[in-house]
Amino acid sequence: AVGLLAGHRGLCCVRSAGDLRAATLAWVCDKSAGHERGESAMGVMTAAAVPRRRRYQLDPALGHLTSAERAARGKAARAEVPREAHAVFDPPSDRPDPIALLEQQATSRVPELVPVRYGRMTVSPFAYFRGAALPMASDLAATAVSGLPVQACGDAHLANFGIFGSAERRLVFDVNDFDETLPGPWEWDVKRLAASMEVAARENGFTGKQRRKIVTTTVAAYRESMRGFAAMGDLDVWYAHADLDQIRAQFASQLKTRDLKMVDKGLAKARSRDSMQEVAKLATVVDGRPRIISDPPLVVPLQDIIPGQRERTGFESQLGDLVRRYRRTLEADRRFLLDQFSYADMAHKVVGVGSVGTRCWIVLLLGHAQSDPLFLQAKEAGPSVLSRFVGASKYANQGQRVVMGQRLMQASSDIFLGWQRIDARPEDPQSRDFYIRQLRDWKLSADIETMTPRSMRLYGVLCGWTLARAHARSGDRIAIAAYLGRSDAFDRAIAQFAAAYADQNERDYDALADAVASGRIVAERQ
Repeated sequence: AVGLLAGHRGLCCVRSAGDLRAATLAWVCDKSAGHERGESAMGVMTAAAVPRRRRYQLDPALGHLTSAERAARGKAARAEVPREAHAVFDPPSDRPDPIALLEQQATSRVPELVPVRYGRMTVSPFAYFRGAALPMASDLAATAVSGLPVQACGDAHLANFGIFGSAERRLVFDVNDFDETLPGPWEWDVKRLAASMEVAARENGFTGKQRRKIVTTTVAAYRESMRGFAAMGDLDVWYAHADLDQIRAQFASQLKTRDLKMVDKGLAKARSRDSMQEVAKLATVVDGRPRIISDPPLVVPLQDIIPGQRERTGFESQLGDLVRRYRRTLEADRRFLLDQFSYADMAHKVVGVGSVGTRCWIVLLLGHAQSDPLFLQAKEAGPSVLSRFVGASKYANQGQRVVMGQRLMQASSDIFLGWQRIDARPEDPQSRDFYIRQLRDWKLSADIETMTPRSMRLYGVLCGWTLARAHARSGDRIAIAAYLGRSDAFDRAIAQFAAAYADQNERDYDALADAVASGRIVAERQ
């Protein structure tokens, strides 16, 4: 399956990395002195020091290097940071308190929704893992890296991959969450994906042998796929995508009848998840016009937030100006299409696990008839959790950061994907950045809880291939492939890291439960 995915020209994209400077260095935290130093995996001090907040940048000039020169960069990085170094997870004694990091995030969120976020994270260790992107980024900052940058997802756990419809109305599989995207180390995405596989497999009750097989298969898919992309031309990599019909055909022989039926059921369900379905689920007709149904605190229509007609009309006027400014971030043909729709209603909506408490609006627009609806989602974007470790984004607008990162990593992005900033107002004295997309566009995530060891292993292959393709579009795929090599040394190292980090995740989950029990934080199940 890995070979089919890696070699299929119709499945999977292009470039960019940063200078390695003199030699590619590992970032290792000096626990005694409290500063960063460049150090090899063997613990030998190098001549050059690497600052803790080194800014990762993509390199658009890779085409000026030969393939041999790019491969040499990867081999030099491997000599400096052996692949086995990635097995190490050794948190320092002064490791930041993960609950304190979550509390820091809460200060910028809607206060009354923060308990809902904590409540969702207390459901299980995997639910906690999904919401703990910042604590893990803090942990990853002290681990070995090769120094080869990519446009990183920043939150590449297995539930952040999924199915959605391309502009050509094909079902494709891709990364589908980019709130934390930023140029950074490719290893951090791989380690978060691998750790999520281990955590989810534990939750499903799989044996240690089954879990290790799932993780090593996932990482092997990444490694072998990256080697496949390294041998491809830039355009071939950029055009590569994971078409669900092709994937089903390739995996059919490896799936049991039960699993295959679940796949077919999921694909059929994905095609039904669109704005029309959302209208049926979220709206009702009032005075001949659809209105969003109130379901506080998860869905709160604008009329419940601003009950006065005059004030609400003023806000809707501001919204109209917002949409007009947002449309400028779209291609001309998409702007023309958006202009065919008119405003009907909007509401604040709680989404996700880690995103709970961020400001998220859903906007209902109507075409020439009520049977032609469009649901847009405007989601608040703050600084990436990676930014304190790899430097701030070059984009002043965090919504633009998300959109640009998504377009770099995804093979086919939402046609209405754009961004905008809402300026400070008397009721909210802080300006806020948002990115906008369709609320539903054939989107569907995998049902992880029902996966068998075999289906999770195959799902891991798909995630590994997809992440490799996303990184190959922006990073030096030839150097990364040369670093990874042909052996399974990297696969085994990451499996060891994933198991150790899953242990840490369980301890952190228990710490969250203790914080709730002690009254340090308040959690509500919604």
